[in-house]
Amino acid sequence: MTALAGSPAPLDRLQPGVRLRVVQMADAERLAALCAENREYLRPWEPERDDAYFTVDGQRDNLYDLIEAYATGEMWPGVILVDGEIAGRITLNNVLRGPLQSCFVGYWVARAHAGRGVATEALRQALDVAFGALRLHRVEAFTRVDNLASQRVLQRNGFTVVGTARRHIHLNGRWHDERLFERLAPWDDGISPTPPC
Repeated sequence: MTALAGSPAPLDRLQPGVRLRVVQMADAERLAALCAENREYLRPWEPERDDAYFTVDGQRDNLYDLIEAYATGEMWPGVILVDGEIAGRITLNNVLRGPLQSCFVGYWVARAHAGRGVATEALRQALDVAFGALRLHRVEAFTRVDNLASQRVLQRNGFTVVGTARRHIHLNGRWHDERLFERLAPWDDGISPTPPC
């Protein structure tokens, strides 16, 4: 995928081996292993999961739901590939049409790939999907206020802070404040509801 016109300046640590694709049922085994390997690493940022989620059958159930939602246009569920191997997940969730034309983005990268620009490049490519193929006008993201690494990923991709939602998400045994970020489509002119043809 190529960056859209109006995207932020080139990133300082692009990862040329990073690619995205829509999830497949065949991903269940690798995702189960990756989720299990990164369970403790992701625990502070992810919702509580039962043990079944970390199994191949649990991932098959999850992938089935994601593929169904993709088929109805409710989301774009992707895997992040590094040199062809799954290294994380990125999803454009809650796709809203009509007068909003928006979605939320969520992502995670395995510990082995953290801090290498993988999430930054994956998000750049997901924005190409959102503003290109999906023709959305806005992408939003929430991060816990203490998740500075994720906030840097968003800021490197041109997101700006909208505000803070108090006690917005219950993770790791308590309610946490989250910061809301937004990014408007590069084709936004304040008038047009969709990108020019």
